[in-house]
Amino acid sequence: MKSPKLDPDLQQHGVGTKPVGPDQFDDEHRRRQLRQMKLVATGLFVLAAVVFIVAALAEKGRLTEAPVHWAGYVRATAEAAMVGALADWFAVTALFRHPLGIPIPHTAIIQKRKDQIGQSLGSFVRDNFLTREVVQERLGSAQIGRRVGDWLTNPDNAASTGEQSAALIRGVTEVLQDDVVATSVEQLVRDRAQELKVAPLMGRVVDAAVEGDHHQRLLESVLNALASFMADNRASFRKRLDEESPWWVPEPIDDRLFDKLYTAVQQFVSDVGAEPNHEMRIDVNKRAVVFAEQLRNSPELAAKAEALKAELLDHPDVRAWSASLWHTIKSALLEAAEDSESDLRQRLQESLVLAGKSIQNDPELQQKLDAWVLDATSYVAEQFRDEVAGLISTTVGRWDTQETAERLELQVGKDLQYIRINGTLVGGVAGLVIYSLSQAFL
Repeated sequence: MKSPKLDPDLQQHGVGTKPVGPDQFDDEHRRRQLRQMKLVATGLFVLAAVVFIVAALAEKGRLTEAPVHWAGYVRATAEAAMVGALADWFAVTALFRHPLGIPIPHTAIIQKRKDQIGQSLGSFVRDNFLTREVVQERLGSAQIGRRVGDWLTNPDNAASTGEQSAALIRGVTEVLQDDVVATSVEQLVRDRAQELKVAPLMGRVVDAAVEGDHHQRLLESVLNALASFMADNRASFRKRLDEESPWWVPEPIDDRLFDKLYTAVQQFVSDVGAEPNHEMRIDVNKRAVVFAEQLRNSPELAAKAEALKAELLDHPDVRAWSASLWHTIKSALLEAAEDSESDLRQRLQESLVLAGKSIQNDPELQQKLDAWVLDATSYVAEQFRDEVAGLISTTVGRWDTQETAERLELQVGKDLQYIRINGTLVGGVAGLVIYSLSQAFL
């Protein structure tokens, strides 16, 4: 039997598709079994025919000097066995093809009614399998939640799931069109940034800084930097004073004036940095609170912040960064997915194991998971039951008629040969009984 394939002449019309059969090894095994059972059934018919001939000759005395009366029982038995064998051979053969190639009416039933069989099969699956009642009955006691928890707690299973997730990431990123996704990501970033109100957000940031005294630590850092800056640039400051001082002021006076000013500023900076309750710190705190309030409520500050945001978003460097964001994300994902020791893979596996333990130790969570699976499966079964039935019907309708009959015979033909065997045996017993009754009462 040739392997299933699509008829080239009918491929473009979507018809003539041959059914996809099981593995070739299984086909050969079933084919041998079918041949063996056919030989057994046919052998019984041949045996009955031989017995019939011998018994008929013996009954008429052609094999012995006198007729053998009991041979009639054997002849009747063999005769009825042949009739039963022939009748059941015709019935079994008529399912798949015309017996002896003769187009007898109501034969080659499968070939003639292939489309109706496909429709009936689709309707049978839809009405008897894809219903909410059947799904709930089958899944209601399956304890899916507990099984999922037990399965995920096995590190090997979690690692396998992580590997499949990584393969999914690789597949998705390879299928996506980079240009389209990059443009979408860039537009998404810009849209979200444009929707974000900067001034109120900055107001909340300032409030958080004030509540945690972060602004005071920032002030201390600024003061320390200022003190270091003044120490590093003392000579520059002194030179600047020389340039600004009138020519007639003696240099010793400039030195004393500079020393006093420089020392006073340094001391002030040191006092502010060392004293938590310094009046300047208190003033900074008040000004920060006022500034946060203005950021939240001042239309002028809000407009300035939005203008600054728009200018920042239109900056070429920002545009280049947002445009390259997808490529950066994709590279990072692919690199993490390929590396079994990556942080992404490790965290994913750890999360799966933890999720499995949580499910395993939480009966309520198991029940919720069972209910979710049950509802989802029931919904899918009800929503797509007609589509599944149509798929089965359409698929069977596209199969090649002869190939379909041969495939079905290959699957069930072995068992159907028992009909021939039983027909031979039952026919023989029936013939013996009928002949015996006729001899006894007629």
